[in-house]
Amino acid sequence: MIRLTRLNNQTLVVNCDLIKSVENAPDTVLTLVTGEKIIVRETTEQILERVVAFRRAILAGLAPLTSDLPGVTTPEPRRVPNQGEDS
Repeated sequence: MIRLTRLNNQTLVVNCDLIKSVENAPDTVLTLVTGEKIIVRETTEQILERVVAFRRAILAGLAPLTSDLPGVTTPEPRRVPNQGEDS
């Protein structure tokens, strides 16, 4: 999930798996697979960066829900020893 900001400065968290498209018209408009449209302050590029960062973290096994908050860090991934290597 990614954290975004509505035009009235209200924070909103969006499941990025539900985003169908993002367009600038002239505000940034998210269209969800449900057909709902959400207008946000972030640019298309910022949204794309957040989606990519979230997916990278998921693939790394970190699953951050608050990684975009200031002062919050995600743990380092655990190192798994190779077969035959001391643990």
